[in-house]
Amino acid sequence: MSKFGFTLLHTDKNSGARTGILHTPHGDVLTPMFMPVGTLATVKFVSPEELTAMKAGVILSNTYHLWLRPGEQVVKAAGGLHKFMNVDRPILTDSGGFQVFSLADSRKITEEGVTFKNHLNGDTMFLSPEKAIQIQNDLGADIIMSLDECPAYPSTHNYMKASVERTLRWAKRGKEAHQNENQALFGIVQGGDYADLREHCAKALVDMDFPGYSIGGTSVGEDKATLYRMIDHSIVHLPTHKPRYLMGVGSTDAILEGVLRGVDMFDCVLPTRIARHGTLMTSEGRLNIRNAKNEMDFGPIDPQCDCYTCQNYSRAYLRHLIRCDEGLGQRLLSIHNLRFLIKLTEEVRQAINEDRFTEFKDAYFKKHHLNSVNSRGF
Repeated sequence: MSKFGFTLLHTDKNSGARTGILHTPHGDVLTPMFMPVGTLATVKFVSPEELTAMKAGVILSNTYHLWLRPGEQVVKAAGGLHKFMNVDRPILTDSGGFQVFSLADSRKITEEGVTFKNHLNGDTMFLSPEKAIQIQNDLGADIIMSLDECPAYPSTHNYMKASVERTLRWAKRGKEAHQNENQALFGIVQGGDYADLREHCAKALVDMDFPGYSIGGTSVGEDKATLYRMIDHSIVHLPTHKPRYLMGVGSTDAILEGVLRGVDMFDCVLPTRIARHGTLMTSEGRLNIRNAKNEMDFGPIDPQCDCYTCQNYSRAYLRHLIRCDEGLGQRLLSIHNLRFLIKLTEEVRQAINEDRFTEFKDAYFKKHHLNSVNSRGF
């Protein structure tokens, strides 16, 4: 019997926002949640112990990159990703499809799969739905993804329709190849900004009865209004008793808009990527630690933050580290940004359980001068 499941705890009476518990072989996690991304089996500059301290739930790793280095057989021989990474919490792997399809100049799509050039050495490689499942089975994550085509945005209706049909055929093939009951395989809803295609894709995947569903084709260059339509077109057709995962979204405004619509899971490299360049998420908005005003500021990044960095280091010291390109600075800023988003989802869950999420979101948007159409959330 599968060790994976989802318990819906509460739905906000004024919105589609909901709280739940994601059950996995490596523990239960509360939703909605933000999931740190560890592309190469590591969240850049952040240790597993630090992830535990910041109360991270699920951690992501990337199938494509781990397939190339060190290879799924190395990870399998180590006992799977959990032992390889020394992580005792749930892990999610993507299918590798997004990375392969981003190699637009070197990939060729057929019904069987995708042929592409290894970006490291130029070798020709082939990824099929079955191969994506085999790699993820060997990696041993708790949650894995079907191989889907992630078309460019925008794409014509005709192209997107053919792409969705291929994604559905690949989803069926991947589901048939998947035999590990301790791993939950999610289907991925595609269809671009076309309501009819999103509906068709979602309903067909639901008929296949996956344990969870992802909303894909987002964060590929569309504006925020389009992103929210993509969610709307998809989520209304997904079951309420299974988890919903919005892929690649990590700005505060998009997270709150996603939660409003009933999304349970979010991930993005945004918080660690901008941290490495000196940009911080705070309760007062974005902060560039390099700014001269921080040179003599010996207070924390954010007085309202409970992260390790804010409890121990000043803006002045962090500015010094980043200006000197010290790895410790990138590490400390990454810890802060990750904890900021995790803490935000903790506050979100409390607001939902108290039936005041709409008020919470509206107050947050007003404070940070955001809007629901085309804001640049931080």
